[in-house]
Amino acid sequence: MSEQRIREDRRELGYFQQQMEQLYARLPWSHRLIVGLSMAAQALVAGSMGYGLGLLLHTQQAFWGALTAIAVTQQTYIDTRKLSRDQVIGAAIGAAVALIGASLAQDNYVVYAITMAVAIVLCWSFNIGSAGKLSATTVTIVMLVPHEGAFWTVALTRLGEVTIGIASALVVTRIAHWLEARLIGDPHADT
Repeated sequence: MSEQRIREDRRELGYFQQQMEQLYARLPWSHRLIVGLSMAAQALVAGSMGYGLGLLLHTQQAFWGALTAIAVTQQTYIDTRKLSRDQVIGAAIGAAVALIGASLAQDNYVVYAITMAVAIVLCWSFNIGSAGKLSATTVTIVMLVPHEGAFWTVALTRLGEVTIGIASALVVTRIAHWLEARLIGDPHADT
């Protein structure tokens, strides 16, 4: 793909994003309020479910499940599913790269910085650039957040906590869109 084509695609995407923002801005206040309340309810229920399951399963820091659930909960189930997929891939790549970085040098900022950059570059190289920042976040959590125990247990535990949050968000969003389809009659809510 030529550099000119890349610039043109980015310009088109930016224009599309602007149009979507303008469309949402033109919606009546009451509609925006209802959407906001729906999103708040979904995020609250998904976050609470992620946190509760984390506590029930005795994960080290159950709040990661809540944070992940809130982060991936989107306006549609399809968007939630896509972001969840990116989150899992990003967390897996970030955990794997962080394990290698941590085994090379613990508590070394330069190694952390290189490890984070490698995780992002790997995601982009595998054509999943949208997971890049998520992998960098996982590297940061594994390598910089204080913890007890070996780095590999921290990495696996975080991956488990993230998975709990993702599962919670998917269940809640799917149910919310099923209910929306039944109450409002939205034909696209089942997808």
